[in-house]
Amino acid sequence: MYDYYLGGKTNYRVDRDAAEAVIQSFPAIPTVARVNRAFMHRAVRFLAAECGVTQFLDIGSGIPTEPNVHEVAQSRTPGSRVCYVDTDPIVLAYADALLTSSPEGRTTYLEADVSDPEAVLAAAEEEGGLDLGRPVALTLHALLHFLPDDRDPYGTVNRLLERLAPGSYLSLTHCTGDFAPGPWREIVRLYTEKGTPAQVRSWEEVRRFFDGLDLVDPGLVVAHRWRPEPASGPSLVGDADVSLYAGVARKP
Repeated sequence: MYDYYLGGKTNYRVDRDAAEAVIQSFPAIPTVARVNRAFMHRAVRFLAAECGVTQFLDIGSGIPTEPNVHEVAQSRTPGSRVCYVDTDPIVLAYADALLTSSPEGRTTYLEADVSDPEAVLAAAEEEGGLDLGRPVALTLHALLHFLPDDRDPYGTVNRLLERLAPGSYLSLTHCTGDFAPGPWREIVRLYTEKGTPAQVRSWEEVRRFFDGLDLVDPGLVVAHRWRPEPASGPSLVGDADVSLYAGVARKP
């Protein structure tokens, strides 16, 4: 569905039908997807170029859509290592596109579930080639709204961060119903009905994921307002059309 929102071709009739139902409820949902993608590009460039991060753990990577995290990071720091994680077997089928790497760097793909953080981190070390004793950028873009409260999302993020070295970063985006509560209640219903439980959260609830971390400027904001750049995705849109919070924070 996300690929369809982005105008991609790696989707199936069932995805398109479900996505069109969501679009009927909230016509701006393709804008949400494009803003999310543009934020990812800006955040990864910031982490690689300005923060000196050379290791990235991207959980919930989704179907490859160029440029991917490793392409953005390695364009700034060719030696960057990027480990992708997802549970969707469809993603596995297209994972070859995630495994191209600069000669100096490395990219890997792991099939693992974020609900088992210890297994994810062990695989990232053993198979993904990440050194958790050095700073890692943990990217959770458009993932946590698919972890309802009964799946312990806050505990999951805390357990992931506990193992990461000081100087690591968390970058995340999260859908919200703060600006258009009615349509987002319907979107949650549609996703849940199709077998993908979801839960949108308020600014205060999303801010909790950053507890104990140092948010970088401009803090937790609607995604198109996070360090906007010319031609870096939709910008002249309203907060309600975006309905996506974004932030980057450093582990002290």
